[in-house]
Amino acid sequence: MTGRARRTAAVLAVGALAVAGCGTTHDNASGGPAARQGSAKCGPNAKYTIGMSQANVAEPYRQRMDDDIRAAAASVPQFTVNFADAAQDNAKQVEQVDTFLTQQIDLLIISPNEATPLTAPVKRAYDKGIPVLVLDRKVDGDAYTEFIGADNVDIGRQAGQYFANVLLPHGGKIAEIRGLAGSTPAKERGDGFAQGIQGHGIDIVATQDGDWLRDKGQQKADAILKAHPDIQAIYSQNDPMGEGARIAAQNAGRPDLPITGIDGLPIESGGIKAVEAGRLSATFVYPTGGKEAIEAAKQILLDCKQMPKIQTLPTRLVTKENAAQVYATLNGR
Repeated sequence: MTGRARRTAAVLAVGALAVAGCGTTHDNASGGPAARQGSAKCGPNAKYTIGMSQANVAEPYRQRMDDDIRAAAASVPQFTVNFADAAQDNAKQVEQVDTFLTQQIDLLIISPNEATPLTAPVKRAYDKGIPVLVLDRKVDGDAYTEFIGADNVDIGRQAGQYFANVLLPHGGKIAEIRGLAGSTPAKERGDGFAQGIQGHGIDIVATQDGDWLRDKGQQKADAILKAHPDIQAIYSQNDPMGEGARIAAQNAGRPDLPITGIDGLPIESGGIKAVEAGRLSATFVYPTGGKEAIEAAKQILLDCKQMPKIQTLPTRLVTKENAAQVYATLNGR
């Protein structure tokens, strides 16, 4: 090959790489092959269909997540978002994701009901070159574009420290009401909490799964209080289960039993108002990631940008002293 021919071939190769790079989302962030880089098309002048697979809209947190996605997407004329509710059914969510793939969506947003059952359909989307944004709950492995969510281990640890430093500084017996067993936040919030109370004389004498639901939280707390009437506090892994536990505590003649939650939704029926009213002793803000997911989708689809593998969202402790201020801040007041 002549020198001129070699130079021409090099220019063509560079040009081919540049074309292939448009729409990539994983090359440097996760090292995946080119076939898995992201949307096959990108740019501000096209229309895009996004599939949003929600674990269960019966939880106020998940309804708020959908609402946040809907509101953020409304300001992006290039986006159409189709929503699906798995109603806490793994098989249904797998089917809904596969239906989205058949419909040839341009990007998938998913908050998995449980990690392991949803890992394969998420990987199928990723392997097809569809960008996948995983919100709040994780899947196994790293076959996705970006995970967006708060650090659940850290939130659990902070909750444990609140028990150790504020609620029970001299130790005591408590109960824990956990979320859905196969969901990653349930394990991570439990692991973090155990770290936070370690060495402080706090004994978890009962642990029950409330599946993130208020009614089940009440049922589990009712059983716990009958079996362990001497517990001194309840750690609930989310606010709705904590609200259910409050009803059980009142029914058991323990209206002042300290109960903490997690979510801190800035709505009238959310955990921040529950803290302000004294139904919960404390909660932790757990952003839905809905607004951030649409912003990531804009960068991937409209701006042809790569995304980091993980986007960690901030949290904060909410107590009666700061509840009103946090509520106002989160609502832009």
